[in-house]
Amino acid sequence: MAQVSTASTVHRSSPPRAVFWSLSRRRSAKAFLMCLPLIAIILGLVLYPAGYAVHLATLNKSMQRFVGFGNFTFLFSRELFWMVVKQSTIFAVTAVAFKALIGFVVAHLVHNLPTKGQRKWRGMLLIPWVIPPAMSTLVWWWLFDPSYSALNWLLAGVGIGPVPWLGDPYWARFSVILVNVWYGSPFFFIMYLAALKSVPEELYEAAAIDGANALQRLWYVTLPMLRGIIAITVLFSLIVTFANFDIVRILTNGGPSDLTHVFATYAFKLGIESNDIPLGACVSLFMLPILGLAAIFILRDVHRRSTLA
Repeated sequence: MAQVSTASTVHRSSPPRAVFWSLSRRRSAKAFLMCLPLIAIILGLVLYPAGYAVHLATLNKSMQRFVGFGNFTFLFSRELFWMVVKQSTIFAVTAVAFKALIGFVVAHLVHNLPTKGQRKWRGMLLIPWVIPPAMSTLVWWWLFDPSYSALNWLLAGVGIGPVPWLGDPYWARFSVILVNVWYGSPFFFIMYLAALKSVPEELYEAAAIDGANALQRLWYVTLPMLRGIIAITVLFSLIVTFANFDIVRILTNGGPSDLTHVFATYAFKLGIESNDIPLGACVSLFMLPILGLAAIFILRDVHRRSTLA
């Protein structure tokens, strides 16, 4: 009877060990365990600052008294804040749209080149992306200079008067978006080019046999195959563009008349320059619901298409 009891006890205690050993043999479990330190570091670098920003947003200017949603109520009553929301949205959506379009076109042009020629063009087209943004933005700032603008010098050669690139609100917005598109387009280009390499040539051959022209092959073969990577790339670029700071800070510093401020520069102005850190934290936190909604819609579409596939 004792032997039977001992055997039953061992039998009862073996399932947890069996589950543990079966999980430890899986590659996914091993990969997760090896990534745990990195995941912990990332969570610490993301969750703690986010939680501390939420805490700061509920304090008064001196950070000595709890005011709840008072800072948000104050911001919502300011016309300048809603102008920053509008400007940030226009800046991010317009820049991402042009980056995606330019990257898609350039990726197709390079993809259709001979293999030897692709290496040279890939290296040259990635230069804007690998240069530090602050350094490249300073070069653009010199190009937009009102007195020594190289762009105005070129325009004067064809009889066009000087353009106030950074002095007029319309041209200042255009200049900021132009620099962001120039800097971010290579990222879309390299992502789309890598995705194009994975599209089977048999699909294009079958479409050509069925009588599809180049535009139809693009619409019915290329776009459906690249839809997932396009959505993820647009989402990632949208997040980075919304949080952009250096381009606007260096080129216009929010001017003229605070009409080119985006969330990051406006938060810096309120939190650091005006010494109102809680109010600056409120501005930075306002990006979360906007980006959260964009992420939900984009990722839901990606998940739905992957499920159907």
